[in-house]
Amino acid sequence: MFDDDELVGACPAYLKTNSYGEFVFDWAWADAWQRNGLDYYPKLVTAVPYTPATGPRLLARDGAGADAIRRQLIDAARKLVDDNGFSTAHWLFCEAGDIRELGDAGMLLRFDLQFHWHNRGYRDFDDFLQQFSSKKRKNVRRERRKVSDAGVRIETIPGAELDDAQWHILYDFYRITFMKKSGAPTLSAGFFRAMAHRLLAIFAVHDGDIVAGAICFTGGDTLYGRHWGCYREFDSLHFEVCYYAGIEYCIRSGLQHFEPGAQGEHKIARGFSPLKTWSAHYVRDESFREAIRRHLQHESRALDDYHRLLSSSEPYKSDRY
Repeated sequence: MFDDDELVGACPAYLKTNSYGEFVFDWAWADAWQRNGLDYYPKLVTAVPYTPATGPRLLARDGAGADAIRRQLIDAARKLVDDNGFSTAHWLFCEAGDIRELGDAGMLLRFDLQFHWHNRGYRDFDDFLQQFSSKKRKNVRRERRKVSDAGVRIETIPGAELDDAQWHILYDFYRITFMKKSGAPTLSAGFFRAMAHRLLAIFAVHDGDIVAGAICFTGGDTLYGRHWGCYREFDSLHFEVCYYAGIEYCIRSGLQHFEPGAQGEHKIARGFSPLKTWSAHYVRDESFREAIRRHLQHESRALDDYHRLLSSSEPYKSDRY
């Protein structure tokens, strides 16, 4: 969107023929279209590919007219769907301001839960653990001790400092995890190298060999955990590499948030709190739109109950603050 040849707004979007790599699951919607003899794909998707991280989706120049620009972007996406006969438009993992604008524009809103860590000014990892109940604190220390007692040490290395051998191993971890789960490693080794200035490698080393690792990225005041892989299994090593080492890095570096990826209620016992993540959806067909609206109402009630249940199981002491 331009104003006197100056770019004032944008909404990067993709025309997709599948739902792979989105982390907002609409396979049942696609199935409903197919069972009615209709095509669900292609659909219009606004998201960061293969990345379940919240961020801005309606990009507007700062100023008094920003909300009007966002509304025009929404209208343009809706018109694109209508004019081309696409089934739907989707905005995934939206930040709060965009969700408000999308909801006001009549989009269907949907939420799910992720598990995030928040830095409350901890001095070090032990200070963080002091906020846990005694039993939960002992469990975390036991898990960490299992790793150290096995002779495994952790190395945290910025992407810009990795050598060629370490890059090869890191990408191998990315690939083998997908292959173990019968998936496809979509991103290339060159992609990760291009992101070296934002990448953080967390390696587990045993007897001088790298045996496991996690790929993280930094952005603003947040650490994003994305991929894990290993050559050898050790008790509790996944928790150490993917969660505890990341928390330690955040405390040491002054980062305020750690988002370790989608799903995984086991993260709660390790200090991560359940948080709602939002998406918005435009459904061109009115009958399907109403059916999905009713479905989302039921889904939201169930997820709200689940959210309350998860929040009650956090490991923190009730009087920590």
